[in-house]
Amino acid sequence: MLTNEELLLIQGGGISSTLLNSVSRLINTILDLGKTVGSAIRRIAAKNYC
Repeated sequence: MLTNEELLLIQGGGISSTLLNSVSRLINTILDLGKTVGSAIRRIAAKNYC
């Protein structure tokens, strides 16, 4: 079993593939949201409703 001092010395890893995947999905979600909002604003400005 590790002591408290040894536990404090443990360092985590660097950038993992899970982190990169999460950041990529976040960016894609933000871009999709921007496209949706932009499209809605354009339709409202042109008074082109469904």
